[in-house]
Amino acid sequence: MYGAPNYTHAKKLLLLGSGELGKEVIIEAQRLGVETIAVDRYEGAPAMQVAHRFHVVDMLDGQQLRAVIEQEKPDYIVPEIEAIATATLVELEKEGYNVIPTAYAAQLTMDREGIRRLASEKLGLPTAKYEFANSLDELKKAVSIIGTPCVIKPLMSSSGKGQTVCRTEDDIENSWQEALNSGRGKSTRVIVEEFIKFDSEITLLTVRSVSGTVFCPPIGHVQQDGDYIESWQPHVMSEDLIKEAEEISRKVTDELGGYGLFGVELFITSNGIYFSEVSPRPHDTGMVTLATQDLSEFALHVRAILGLPVSEVHITSPGASRAIKATKESKTYQISGMDQALAVEDTQIRIFGKPDTKIGRRMAVILSKGKDVEIARQRAEEAAGKIVISTEE
Repeated sequence: MYGAPNYTHAKKLLLLGSGELGKEVIIEAQRLGVETIAVDRYEGAPAMQVAHRFHVVDMLDGQQLRAVIEQEKPDYIVPEIEAIATATLVELEKEGYNVIPTAYAAQLTMDREGIRRLASEKLGLPTAKYEFANSLDELKKAVSIIGTPCVIKPLMSSSGKGQTVCRTEDDIENSWQEALNSGRGKSTRVIVEEFIKFDSEITLLTVRSVSGTVFCPPIGHVQQDGDYIESWQPHVMSEDLIKEAEEISRKVTDELGGYGLFGVELFITSNGIYFSEVSPRPHDTGMVTLATQDLSEFALHVRAILGLPVSEVHITSPGASRAIKATKESKTYQISGMDQALAVEDTQIRIFGKPDTKIGRRMAVILSKGKDVEIARQRAEEAAGKIVISTEE
């Protein structure tokens, strides 16, 4: 039981990170009568535009993070990004606050070393071979062990920031600098991963709720430099491979615990399925579920968070998504071409409303349906080609 937002018996959800995914979480929470508070490091973030109220803080500063949480006293603390002072979340959870799905999950998945060691060394899941390095000399040694090509990533980053493919020894120094410049926090530690030759890459959205664990149909996707370009659902897989993917996802999410939706990334290869990463929150590739499922990944996440039942997920139509990215920096950008994009059959657009553009920043997403995935992908690509982000001052 709970009352109206902003009144005595309201249930309060505080979102840490207020991007486009968080915006959809806030909307779904408000549909169920929840009071919402959006927090981010800059004003005007997408979720702030729809929340009941917002705060601007440095979420990597434990004191600032604690202050806003103690001020709001939320029933649910919901991390939407990795760049958070997770040690403070662990402390707050011990004091009785409810961190979604758990403070342990938020802390472990912010750190690529933690989640990789958990998956490979504790759970025994198949992963790419990996090494860690704290300096350029250590990186050179690690690359010699793993071999080239290999993938080099900062331990703490998101959306592919700082990730490079190291193809020869001559690329090592550039990869090191890219990781240092783009990683979150002050860590100089990087992970070197074996380059997996995969047939496809999927996200298996996994929901842990009072009803147990439920899986969404696999989502196929294409990434470039670690950041998603397009996704589609359902991704065609054999029943045996789907069961294998679900088993891996169940093991990882059971270990992380708590209620909520998890985005589990997997490589599908000729030798089976490899675990890649997991996010204890809605996934960017899962935006396609706004077009394909009866309950989107955001609706599923909120239901699970609130302790409501999630018994099954239904596909209503094959569909695809396509990210719209900025190519220049601007504080006075404009988006045009929506009329032409929406003229494409069975197509929608979500514009995120971010206050400025940066090179490679996602500003909108195209959502298309079709009688099959290929038609949906073609429609999404066509519609995306109609959108123009102009950045003239």
